[in-house]
Order: sequence, then structure tokens, then C-alpha cells
Amino acid sequence: MLRAISTYVGVKDRLHPAMLDSLVTGGAQAIELFCARQHFDYREKSHVKEVAQWFKSNPIPLNSIHSPMYSDTDWGNDGSHSVNIADLNKRQRIESMDEIKRALEVAETLPFKYMIQHLGDAGEAFDPHKFEAIITSLEHLRAFAKPLGVSILIENIPNDLSTPDRLVEVIKTSHFPDVGVCFDFGHAHIHSNVVPDWEIVKDHVRSTHVHDNSRDKDDHRLPGDGTLEWKSAMEALKNAPLAPPLLLEIAGQDGIELSSAVRTSFKKLGQDV
Repeated sequence: MLRAISTYVGVKDRLHPAMLDSLVTGGAQAIELFCARQHFDYREKSHVKEVAQWFKSNPIPLNSIHSPMYSDTDWGNDGSHSVNIADLNKRQRIESMDEIKRALEVAETLPFKYMIQHLGDAGEAFDPHKFEAIITSLEHLRAFAKPLGVSILIENIPNDLSTPDRLVEVIKTSHFPDVGVCFDFGHAHIHSNVVPDWEIVKDHVRSTHVHDNSRDKDDHRLPGDGTLEWKSAMEALKNAPLAPPLLLEIAGQDGIELSSAVRTSFKKLGQDV
């Protein structure tokens, strides 16, 4: 099973080559870049080139990027709207798609396979008009991503637009065979039970997000530091039809050395580093 990690683990800091070195030292065999501009500024050409140079110098593939959740450099704390392709306000939805396309353009300098996309914001209620907006937005983004060699993966997040059933409905309704799923184990743990959720979407899962919680807060703990039952979760992942990577999306912790946290996480999941 391919061991991978998201740079979300260092999202509070600007992404730099030494951080990527630490992830590899911890046992990562592939990387996902988290597109938050205070961390990885996909708009800044010099930053993109710096990161691209690291990948050219290291035999580590870039598996994916995580689509931006905000367009500012302070996680929406400046009062800006979230990047939301389900927004019923057409102007804001177009602005969201434009921001996502800026992130997709990274593939021109730094190729990657997948872009992980949220459908709506955390806690957002279902609305059939939002569902239609999602289909239209995905059609537009897919047309932009395809010539860049990128496929879009939609993620289960804690809202009523992104339940496993709804993700499958989006894929089947849209007739987009190249749109897949990024299965988030921590989010599934909050939603209901991991394995039943997995069974609904497993045929579409091409990548994962692996982290833990106690079902009350999406705090992206190290595996084993919450209440998720990892034995059954890992058995499900090992039998995945499309053999997705085991991709950690853990939060950084004060006082813990980065490569050590990564190595500890992989070992807790039974992966030799």
C-alpha cells in the first residue's frame, strides 16, 4: 500500500523544501499539497516553482492537491467568502470556480493526478438547487482539468451534500466516469460508521484522507489518538478495488517533530517505514 501524506500537517507554516524532506524522512512515498495560500500559495509563481524544483530533485510523486477552501491568505478570517461550488449565488459560485482553476493551473508547472474537491461547506444542509449547482460546477471544472491531466475527486465531508450516498448520486447523475472519490476516514467516523460508508463508495475511491477524532470535532488527530476503529478500517482499505494510497491528513502538533509524527502515524496503521 502506497504511504502518502498531505502537507496539511504543516498548514500553519509556509511550505518549504525542508518540510517536504521531513515528510519523506517520516516514510511518505507520495505527497498531497494543501492549497491554503498562507501555506502553499498556488497563485505565487515563485513559490510554485520552488516546490516544483523539489519534486524534480526527489523521486517522490505528487499524488494530488487539495482544492482551496478560501481565497485569502488567512483562512477566511478577513471576512472573505469560502470557496464553495454549491453556492446558490451564481456570481460567488463563479468566483469560487475561478479560484479553483488558479490552483489547477499548478499542473502546468508541477504535474499531479488528482484534485480533491469539497462539495459545500462544513455543516451545509442539502438543497436540490445546490445539488444542481454542484453538477454544473463539476462539469465546468472537469473541462478545465482534463487537458491538464488532472481528475477531480469529490470528498465526503461533514455536511448533507457530501454523504456517501450523495457522492455516488453526483457521479451517476453527472455521467462523469473520470470523477472519483477521496474517502475521508475521519469524516466518515463523524458521520456514522466508517465501514458502511466505505462500502457505499468503495468502487469510486481513488485516494484517501486518514486521520482520527472522537466524533465530536474534526480535529485531524494522529491515528489511534481518537475513537476510530482502525483494524476494520485498514482491512477495508486493503481490499479497495482501485488500490488508493493510504494518505495521512493529520494536524501538526506543537512540540512534536514532523518526521516523527508521520512515522508514528504510519506505524500505528501497521505500515513498515
